[in-house]
Amino acid sequence: MIAAAVLGSGIAMLDGTVVNVALKTIGEDLDASVGQLQWIVNGYLLTLASLILVGGSLGDRFGRRRVFVVGTCWFATASLLCGLAPTPEVLIAARVLQGVGGALLTPGSLAMIQGAFATEDRAAAIGTWTGLGGIASAAGPFVGGALVQFADWRLIFLINLPLAAATVVIAVRFVPETRDPHASIHVDVAGAVLASLALAGTTYALIDWGDPLAGAAVLVGVLCAVGFVLCEAREREPMLQLAIFADRTFSAANVLTLLVYGALGAVLFFLTLELQTVVGYGALRAGVSTLPLTLCMLLLASRGGRLAARIGPRLPLSLGPLILAGGVLLMLRIGPGTSYWLDVLPAVTVFGLGLSLLVAPLTATVLAAAPDEHAGIASGVNNAVARAGSLLAVAALPVAVGLGGAEYADPVAFDAAFRTALVISAVLLLAGSLVSWLTIRNHVLAPEQPIG
Repeated sequence: MIAAAVLGSGIAMLDGTVVNVALKTIGEDLDASVGQLQWIVNGYLLTLASLILVGGSLGDRFGRRRVFVVGTCWFATASLLCGLAPTPEVLIAARVLQGVGGALLTPGSLAMIQGAFATEDRAAAIGTWTGLGGIASAAGPFVGGALVQFADWRLIFLINLPLAAATVVIAVRFVPETRDPHASIHVDVAGAVLASLALAGTTYALIDWGDPLAGAAVLVGVLCAVGFVLCEAREREPMLQLAIFADRTFSAANVLTLLVYGALGAVLFFLTLELQTVVGYGALRAGVSTLPLTLCMLLLASRGGRLAARIGPRLPLSLGPLILAGGVLLMLRIGPGTSYWLDVLPAVTVFGLGLSLLVAPLTATVLAAAPDEHAGIASGVNNAVARAGSLLAVAALPVAVGLGGAEYADPVAFDAAFRTALVISAVLLLAGSLVSWLTIRNHVLAPEQPIG
């Protein structure tokens, strides 16, 4: 059960980060602009964030294992298209399709655990899923660097095919089917379309600010966002039950998720490019430089969850973003002539420690605050918020820090943009810490349900 869930969500998480370390090589090979590189990252995040609620809802209604398997097969097919893409435009389109598969399989991976495990075993299973899934996400730059430097960047997508095949086999043979017995077969098409257009319009405006169509894109994004809320409030069977946000802890945890994952997406996007463009690392060395993230998640993620179960989530969810912010500020030391041992390693390690303390308690808090019958929706909401945070940060920050055109290949210009982006990311993390301290309460996680 957990093996299938981890493999499935792991390939989706891996693909969310593995691309970053290959961006410089992809840009050179396909002659892509910085805007196209942003879309290669954000095309995937756009459909993932827009449709992940649909994925959770479909799983609750038609069977979580069934939708999970369909999503995994879709993801593998889109990965094949990514690996064969001859131009930036084709790669962007394939990444958009890849996000659709991710939206189907990601909420199902966690909802299968929530629906199949007894209450007393559920938190431990979630902790295991979180820790191993976090490793997959953090390992992305390392795996991508090795494939890019010693083989071909296209393999970062093609490697998903055997992993997806193994995931499907395990899921079909060993995972029991679960669903929400009260869910109907109705699909909220209008809500899905409005959510997608809201994020697409906003993302286009942020990436292509200054384009004649940017103003229209902003208007489309705002109108569709308002329309989505109104549609979900009036829809008889919406894909998003707005009442779920009535729980203060659930809402606060998702605000924290938006801020933290916005900063995380920005840092991972800029850091790997900084190490290659400014410091002069190759793809593999840039990937290996982030290995402490993987080790911290491997060794400490479940312990962070156990600590939250013992003392409550408020302190870990408040302290975690502070430690992350400290790691981000230490990254300001990275630049021309950087020493890995004195500059990169301490910063990445502190960042990894903060992430290890935060991730498992955050996931468990979100799910604990939602009714069991809405496990798929709760998982979908939190995943959508996380991806939307990264999507908006990667779309907005390059423009905000003055990075455009081919400037990502200019060491001087990129170094200045990197430093400004780090300061903005640290501010987001500090805001997340404040939100958690003011709003999260400890009673949401029962002390007798250890995580990990």
